Amino acid sequence: MIQDLLIQLHDLVSGLEPWQQVLALVPAGAIPFIESYLGAFLGTTLGIHPALAIPAAVLGNLVATFVLIALAGRTRDAVTRGLGKRTTAEEKKPSRFRAKIAAALEKYGVPGVSMLGPFVVASQITAPTLVALGAARSRVYLWMGISIIAWGVLFGAFGSLFLAAIV
Repeated sequence: MIQDLLIQLHDLVSGLEPWQQVLALVPAGAIPFIESYLGAFLGTTLGIHPALAIPAAVLGNLVATFVLIALAGRTRDAVTRGLGKRTTAEEKKPSRFRAKIAAALEKYGVPGVSMLGPFVVASQITAPTLVALGAARSRVYLWMGISIIAWGVLFGAFGSLFLAAIV
């Protein structure tokens, strides 16, 4: 499924003018599971200079993820205000998914989950989940930003080396 999407993105972007290709990488970076790393890889394998492809894909991923962090923070604030009115009999047992994320957060902390999370679940899902679990928003912003930039640079460089090896 992801491979088909990448092929379709490659076909779409390769038919554009060079300046349009760079602009197309911004929304590509905002797509969950494409994100900065596959967006930067796609851009550099299309022949877009890494100094343009990487920031474009990173920008799209950062904007999408940071908007979702802000929304999750506001939602969590609203929900926790409402929880103060609940009695203990009304509280539910956390879901299995939430329990697994909470265990990973406890074990690896915000930095570990942020750096490794995009390979398990998209950063647009990981970041709001961390906030929903009570992680400090400032730490989630910081570590998700570092993660998105680091993986974008790494995969962009890999794409550039890959293109140089096959050409």
